[in-house]
Amino acid sequence: MPAKARKPLILISNDDGITAPGIAMLVRVMRRIGEVVVVAPNSPQSGMGHAITIGSSLRLDPSTIFEGIEAYECSGTPADCVKLAKHMVLKDRNPDLVVSGINHGSNSSVNVLYSGTMSAAIEAAIEGLPAIGFSLCDYGHQADFSHVEEWVEHITRQALANGIPVGTALNVNFPKKQEQPIAGAKLCRQARAKWAEEFDVRLDPHKRPYYWLIGNFVNEDRGEDTDEYALAHNYISIVPCQFDLTALYGITQMNEQWQLALNGEQPEAKAAAKKATSPQPAKPAKAAPAAKKAAKK
Repeated sequence: MPAKARKPLILISNDDGITAPGIAMLVRVMRRIGEVVVVAPNSPQSGMGHAITIGSSLRLDPSTIFEGIEAYECSGTPADCVKLAKHMVLKDRNPDLVVSGINHGSNSSVNVLYSGTMSAAIEAAIEGLPAIGFSLCDYGHQADFSHVEEWVEHITRQALANGIPVGTALNVNFPKKQEQPIAGAKLCRQARAKWAEEFDVRLDPHKRPYYWLIGNFVNEDRGEDTDEYALAHNYISIVPCQFDLTALYGITQMNEQWQLALNGEQPEAKAAAKKATSPQPAKPAKAAPAAKKAAKK
């Protein structure tokens, strides 16, 4: 009798906390696909970015919130959850896929930098693990996820069957539920956008000021190949992200325009100039073939 095929091991985390509806949806989908382990924050961690806990202790407690699923709630950030899952929960077992979400709110464009959801996925990519962060462009705690369930499963199965480039995490954003079904999915680039921010200043009962960050999202990118364009036209956006933040075009431009040496001359240029002006020892003349034969005799 042939041996049963091993189910893929799938690690789940998020930033909205282990009790959020989005992670419940993710667990429901992933348990149809493979063996599931959950390590998620015990409280909301939205906007934590890639923060990790280094100045205080971390707690990791078993949870029975998902029936029949090995689950833990962590006192730390989403990145902490992935680190603890790898080193303390799974130990010598590497997950076949790490999925994070489903986030309540968009993580498209520049939001990816602030996202705890995507930081869990990026942390997995740093560890060499394939990873996906899922987000729904609906900030309501009771957001309707019903229209994305089959897409989450489809994208996950595609990732398991075909792989994700090493060192890459997929940033997947779903449009908010509309009357029309989702139009499809598109591989995109991250739109150039930002938040136009300001602070709402208020006074506490002791007349001391405190501040609430507010602002409006401003999309400055008119490209039709961006995540913002896809979402605006009822498509799912899929952006491959990397943790290497090097701006390679910046290196090229700065090498052409900057003088980094204190005396205006680069050390390697100075060494090359010195070598060019130094007297070189005479090279011995090449022996003729007949002379070489004679030398061997």
